[in-house]
Amino acid sequence: MFQSPGPILVQIGPLSIHWYGAIIGGGILLCYFYVFAELKRRKIDAKYLDNLVFWTVLSGVIGARLYYVIFSWPYFGQNPSEILQIWKGGLAIHGALIGGALSVIICARRYKFSFWTYADVIAPSLLFAQALGRWGNFFNNEAFGSPTTLPWKLYIPEQFRPEQYIDVAYFHPTFLYESLWDLAGFALLIYLSRKFKKPGAVLCAYLMWYSAGRFFVEILRTDSLYFGQFKAAQIASAVLFLVGLFGLVIKKKTATQR
Repeated sequence: MFQSPGPILVQIGPLSIHWYGAIIGGGILLCYFYVFAELKRRKIDAKYLDNLVFWTVLSGVIGARLYYVIFSWPYFGQNPSEILQIWKGGLAIHGALIGGALSVIICARRYKFSFWTYADVIAPSLLFAQALGRWGNFFNNEAFGSPTTLPWKLYIPEQFRPEQYIDVAYFHPTFLYESLWDLAGFALLIYLSRKFKKPGAVLCAYLMWYSAGRFFVEILRTDSLYFGQFKAAQIASAVLFLVGLFGLVIKKKTATQR
């Protein structure tokens, strides 16, 4: 059985350091070190990495929050003061991917480096950061699944439960399912990065792996964002999976033609 100790890591007078923020910060640092090491391994100049990381993280966080706020507007429209309170949670990975990708594209054009090569280097680190980031949801008592009696069930305090499950105490730890899936994908992409020679192939594999896992985990989630009658994350995952699959097919065909 899992149970969160609460969202606050350290309390010093009026200053609170939240687990969510600390985990995100740690994930960013680990991504940076991985990408730096991988660029060196590939003998690629890393002189633009600091600028790239700064703008990508900034645009990723903005994109993640905008995506979440837009799909949760009925709530934030009534509570606009909470829009900037990201330490309470509410960052959507699909928004982060959109914002981050746009930043990498812009930086690639400005600094004259290959978007596809850098995307392949970054992709494995993203899965590791996502695996780590899901534990922020654990500490915030959010992003959990439907009720369950399984041995690895997650206890959720009453104030964080959906209204329809107010009398239910234990739920699927979907944060853990996704975290383990992402860790497995991280290992897989490291392996593929040594095998795939076509630029962009690792990125396509990332899109397919993450999207497949997220699509099925989303079935259990009780706090999903919706687009009409459909879960927004499942729509985005299906689209990104097809994009990744199409990209791999195209790359295989061009490689065969040569």
